[in-house]
Amino acid sequence: MRATRAHRDNRRSHHALSDARLSKCSNCAALHRSHVMCGQCGYYKGRMVVDMKAAVDKKLNKAKAKETTVAR
Repeated sequence: MRATRAHRDNRRSHHALSDARLSKCSNCAALHRSHVMCGQCGYYKGRMVVDMKAAVDKKLNKAKAKETTVAR
């Protein structure tokens, strides 16, 4: 049987991506994906998973160190 464009496209009509399901964080009320920690505060199911303040500080220090090495 010939696979025409119509048959191919009808088959692919179910391949569309749907929007991500978002949940509200119980700690900071920001929206995040379901079953994933909050990217704003680092909490998941009411407990801290990642200390976001320390992560941001680490990132800034790394950027400063890189900037000083490039300036030399």
